[in-house]
Amino acid sequence: MIAEDILKEHASLFTIDKNLDRLIKRIELLSYLNPLNTEKEKQRFFSSKYTEEPNFKYPKQNFNAFKLQRSLFSNQLEKIENDEIRSLYQGIIYYYANMVQCAEAIGVRKKFFYNSLKLYGTPKEKDVANARFILHIKDDKTAENSEKKHTALDAKAYFEDFVQRYNFPLNIKLSTSIAADAMVSNSTQTLYIKKNARFNDNQLKTLANHEIGVHMVTTFNGINQPLKIFSNGFAKNVETQEGLAVFSEYMSGALTLSRLKILAYRVIAADSLIKGYSFADTFDLLHNQYKLDRDKAFIITLRIHRGGGFTKDYLYLTGLKKIYEYYSEGNNLAPLLTGKVSLDRVESIIKLQELGLANKSEHITDSYAQNKNQNPTIDFILQNLK
Repeated sequence: MIAEDILKEHASLFTIDKNLDRLIKRIELLSYLNPLNTEKEKQRFFSSKYTEEPNFKYPKQNFNAFKLQRSLFSNQLEKIENDEIRSLYQGIIYYYANMVQCAEAIGVRKKFFYNSLKLYGTPKEKDVANARFILHIKDDKTAENSEKKHTALDAKAYFEDFVQRYNFPLNIKLSTSIAADAMVSNSTQTLYIKKNARFNDNQLKTLANHEIGVHMVTTFNGINQPLKIFSNGFAKNVETQEGLAVFSEYMSGALTLSRLKILAYRVIAADSLIKGYSFADTFDLLHNQYKLDRDKAFIITLRIHRGGGFTKDYLYLTGLKKIYEYYSEGNNLAPLLTGKVSLDRVESIIKLQELGLANKSEHITDSYAQNKNQNPTIDFILQNLK
């Protein structure tokens, strides 16, 4: 519980935060971005010998974009006296206003693409160079068990056992309408598993440390905060959150070269999007030029081209590099687990904690307690990324 005197002193901040919570809860972008007809369009694309552009259908949005944006900008930020906190909330409002525009434009290629760029940016030359560096490293076929013997129900049982190390509940649902094999919905505190997916041993370990060890940890830490923005998400939080999640894979010993290569392919695919490639062009680049098998090539291409062009996926690799360097410099990762926060706002988090406006992380990612990575190739890669 937050002290009564703090509530009174920062009454305007709590009013704005509560209002933003009401508005932001309606625009979880990823819930609108997963196509409803992925499998049907995948088969049609394959049958056309990879030439016919898929025609994806998306869930209907349940908000009025104009009214929602107007409500976002109606918040009287000048009533927040602390400069740093006011700056934090100003960035948050612009971020979610862009997200509203993005959600409104799903399926309208150019409009969605340009709004996506405002949210997530584009891979820089060094990011593409890092991806190519990873892809040039020779595979170690003995490094992981590649037999996908586990079903979605097996995964559900594995995750239910894994979550016992944390004292929060885990709601798991099987889904036929997600692009990834598993994903966390922050708004419903639910872990979704793709119904027809199959997993090898290391993939289960990877997903558990990624989805539960970070995404669920920051979800429940965010819920425990007096300010709702920790739960809804700071501006530009994706790079940090995904960086933390992949770093959890690394610290648990689950991060493999093949997994890093998937993240590298996402950067290559995002770069192709910036260069004007169509869905078929990006797929051709991955499948025929990089020799990635067609199912993996399709999923990566789908993730990048969904909605009209979605660059978010390149941030997994850049986020990993930033978190790896931050940790290597001796910094404490706990402030970054306080909710859906961003690395560039660590000082704001600490300031809020000092003012009694934020709690320290109740849940700490289990894998961060000790470095279990024993793969020298992974260390070599992370040390040498630009």
